[in-house]
Parts: sequence; structure tokens; C-alpha cells
Amino acid sequence: MTETQIIAANADNKLRELYEAAFPEEEQIPWGDLMVLVEKMPLDFTAYYENEGNKLLGFTIVYPRQSFNWFWYFAVPAPLRGKGVGQKILSRLIERYKDSSNILDMESPLQQDCDNLEQRRRRYHFYLRNGFRDTGVGRSFDGIDYTIMMMGDGTFTMQDYDNIIAELRSFWDSMPSPED
Repeated sequence: MTETQIIAANADNKLRELYEAAFPEEEQIPWGDLMVLVEKMPLDFTAYYENEGNKLLGFTIVYPRQSFNWFWYFAVPAPLRGKGVGQKILSRLIERYKDSSNILDMESPLQQDCDNLEQRRRRYHFYLRNGFRDTGVGRSFDGIDYTIMMMGDGTFTMQDYDNIIAELRSFWDSMPSPED
């Protein structure tokens, strides 16, 4: 497996298609805005490819921070899910960030009024098997409940969540509006 750091200039349509297919629209930052953020923020956007060729195996976007890193987006193409590809990618990511605490948020496996409950449960157990724990902290946005999971020392509180959202908003709010 090879890795490529992604910036706006080398983000291709395969990455965009995977991003837009892997996440519900209400969980996506519009692609153009995401590319602006990739240039403005200290994001680690990594694409993973088959060793030979250019077959996209997945991507991760991490927001590295001093107190903890936020594993923001993680996607594997649907035909490769359940075949160990996601496990290999996550193992690499965990190794890269092993010296710090890491968090991620995911659709809550406890929310009953959703159309992907079984997928949420599989994803939740995948992260548990890989060393993450449920922090007991969660939030709801646009009718979707999220669970915050953490790997590493320390705790994660609602105040921590509010702090990271405020940081993200500071980047988001400084983006040019479409009329600019």
C-alpha cells in the first residue's frame, strides 16, 4: 500500500467520488470548501493506493491538534469494505499518531430512527476492536446523533468538543463567501 499526501492541486475525481459516496450529504463539507480548508488548515489528508497501479483503497483526513488528533474522515470504497483494507489503513493511521490521544466522531449506534443502524453498529465495533473507547460524549446535528470515541490517555468532555468546533468554525468563517 502506498500513501500520497493530498492537497487541492492533486485531489482528483476518484477521491471526490469516494468522499461523496461514503458520507451522507448532510455530513459532507462541499468538496470545493473542503479543498479550501485543506489548504488553510493543518490537515493530514492521505490517500491510500494499491502498491502497484493507481487503484484507490481509501483516504483519511486528520486534524492534528496539541491535546488530541481528530480522525475526521475515513473512507474505503464500498466493494473493498469487509476485506481488511480499512483495517490496514486504520492500523497505519494509529501507528502514525501513536504518541498522542486520538478522537473520532461517528454516527451513533444507539440512534434507532436511522436507515443504517447495522452499518453504524459494525463501524462502532470496528473501532472498539482497534483500541478506541466510547467517551460517553455525543452531539446531534441535523437529526443525526454522533458518538465520540477516543484512543489514548485522558478523557474527552463536552467542553473539548465545543473547543474543537470553535476552532473549525474559525477556519470555516474565514473562508471567502461564494459571492467573493
